[in-house]
Amino acid sequence: MSDLVPVRRALLSVSDKSDLIPFAKALVRLEIELLSTGGTARALREADIPVTDVADVTGFPEIMDGRVKTLHPRIHGALLARRDEPSHLEAMEAHEIVPIDLACINLYPFERTIQKEGISDEEAIEQIDIGGPSMVRSSAKNHESVCVVTSPDQYDMVISELTSQDGATSMQLRRSLAAAAFSRTARYDAAISSWMSRRSSDDMPETIELAANRELVLRYGENPHQKAALYVDSSSQEAGIASARQLAGKPLSFNNINDAVAAMEACRDLHISSNLPAAVVIKHTNPCGAAISDDPSKAFEAAHAGDPMAAYGGILAMTSHVDASLASTITGTARFLEVVLAPSYSDEAVDQLSSRWPNVRLLAIQDIIETPRSGLDIRSIGGGFLVQDRDRQLASPDRWQVATGNAPSENERINALIAWTVTKHLMSNAIAIAGDGRLLGVGSGQVDRVTACRLAVEKSGDAIEACGDAVAASDAFFPFSDGPEILLDAGVKCLVHPGGSKRDEDTFELCRSRDANCLITGVRTFRH
Repeated sequence: MSDLVPVRRALLSVSDKSDLIPFAKALVRLEIELLSTGGTARALREADIPVTDVADVTGFPEIMDGRVKTLHPRIHGALLARRDEPSHLEAMEAHEIVPIDLACINLYPFERTIQKEGISDEEAIEQIDIGGPSMVRSSAKNHESVCVVTSPDQYDMVISELTSQDGATSMQLRRSLAAAAFSRTARYDAAISSWMSRRSSDDMPETIELAANRELVLRYGENPHQKAALYVDSSSQEAGIASARQLAGKPLSFNNINDAVAAMEACRDLHISSNLPAAVVIKHTNPCGAAISDDPSKAFEAAHAGDPMAAYGGILAMTSHVDASLASTITGTARFLEVVLAPSYSDEAVDQLSSRWPNVRLLAIQDIIETPRSGLDIRSIGGGFLVQDRDRQLASPDRWQVATGNAPSENERINALIAWTVTKHLMSNAIAIAGDGRLLGVGSGQVDRVTACRLAVEKSGDAIEACGDAVAASDAFFPFSDGPEILLDAGVKCLVHPGGSKRDEDTFELCRSRDANCLITGVRTFRH
């Protein structure tokens, strides 16, 4: 028995009118009757496409500023009626309900609306669609008889099938589109639920609805034996790596994306804190180079100099437009980068970078320097999720307590800002040493703070003594003075840490004896 269902009558009601007219014209050519509502009907008539208003079918006008127009038995009965159930057919005949075989519905742009700055609650609420999701769900539930279309991306596929099947649709197509329809309403409801939760309480939401679209199937995950994909949260109010434009290079890998996120966030924090062009080099999500300067080329050179060996095959993020001059600096000899992120690039810069490294992924992220909005950090664990506020703390040297020594000089302030920001983006336990406006060395991901201090000194090498104004930052307090002693012995002149240890005074006394400054931030920056 054939599963083909002829399409004789279609309902079109869309907010996104992309490609609506060609789609509607194709339906008319297939001798399909069109029903429509409000703005969609107007658009069709302006294109000289014959259409019947839903109000003429229901015998009831649109009311309440369009809030009520399709919530009527002659619409939902036409979508939900089983065509093989005698009692349903009898009800349709008794109430003059004519079947609808295809519903093309896309929803009010709630997700896009809440991403705009300055949107009031009232404006957002008016973009919560009621009739649209109801019709989508009715159609999808009855996909044995009804074809539901929820995106302009599906138009060509539907018309192709209708054309090849003499105006009918197959069960395979209807089932596939029904699954997509329920996914769409799930994402839509999740976006509304998330927004409602954020605006109703300062506490952690009681329920978190997660919904995202698969944007990209990746070659593999962290390792070749792991499957992976990139999913995009359509309700997110923050752009970033997930919405970046790739201008050149090989497809992004799982590790590329993970590292690129780390690079963008560290670079953005440096720029916002200092109000200067920033450059950060990342390796395995940890900064191995970072610098700020009023000259973007100098910022890059200083960042790369932080650890040239680690920077090989690393990820570079910059907060400046990349022009031909900056591209020439970046493509210096004996360097290799996997990914470059920046707000924008000149055509010449793209050509230069691509010529130097044919596979380099060039990502344009226009909002890389914008202050990020609040949000949740959600991590998967077996059987559930760990959820916390995202760490939005920025370096504030002018507000830190001077525990020993003098208020920091301008050079110390800049180096303290860099060192503290880098520790925020290193895996704990973390120590970062900065001098001359750049990162000198790091010790990250250690199980004890003393080892982290030793590694940071080792990575910094002779640069600590050479710069003369090195600052070391710790992501948490020093439990003993042994770690600070390693740093001061190496030539560090200023320590930055949260304070709060029972033995803080031991560290302060050590700093006084070495004529070193010690700044207390009062903020811990663990990253696990």
